[in-house]
Amino acid sequence: MVVMELEFVTLAERPKLIDVFWDMETTWPEFMKHDPIGNSYYASLEEFAEYVLVGLDESGRMVAKAHSVPFVLPEGELPDAGWDFAIRSGLLTRLQGGQPDACSAVEIAIEPRLQGTGLSGTVVAALRDNAGRLGFSELLAPVRPNGKGDVHEPMATYAGRTRDDGLPVDPWLRVHVRAGGRIDRVCPRSMVIPGTVEEWREWTGLPFDTTGPVVVPGALAPVMCDAEHGTATYVEPNVWVRHPTGA
Repeated sequence: MVVMELEFVTLAERPKLIDVFWDMETTWPEFMKHDPIGNSYYASLEEFAEYVLVGLDESGRMVAKAHSVPFVLPEGELPDAGWDFAIRSGLLTRLQGGQPDACSAVEIAIEPRLQGTGLSGTVVAALRDNAGRLGFSELLAPVRPNGKGDVHEPMATYAGRTRDDGLPVDPWLRVHVRAGGRIDRVCPRSMVIPGTVEEWREWTGLPFDTTGPVVVPGALAPVMCDAEHGTATYVEPNVWVRHPTGA
């Protein structure tokens, strides 16, 4: 497989790219676009311009993008709250003028027509190298193992599944391991997406009219519906991966 050569630039280097930044098509399920903490990061993107990479093809067109955020990491294990924790800590650290001591990946997106062409590992490596350039000894990544098809299977079980060659069964975890990452632990409440049942109906096209777990296409765990009170909440588990940068 011949991997396309990309030029990577930061939003700090090419700030005018923000004008077309949101034009690139992605394959995220609609409900994934409604994490309130994540959306606070995207609304503040220019504050983290050094931590956002854009991949340009030979014509100068954006075909990939990669987000990261500097944050303060607590002592001990990587946090259970994963993605949400890193973003919330990053926003608070920036707001309070603090000094971040860690860097987390937030999102890696590749134009749908180029997915499966081997670009994922290239983009992961570029984001890792950018974290090293900014002085961080590792890039942390709360990886979303989107190959997980059974929402009822515990993430710890799924994340531990390997192929005959010893690499993870999950395609995204495999990309990270091949890029030099080491799986650390599951973050069981990495992303929390609350909503009314009306919002969840709009996001998914499902009825959300019965209290209990609801299987939603694209979700990694059931969405818990409380029909009597008109709310539903999705708590997504991710997997922390550590990428040493050499910095």
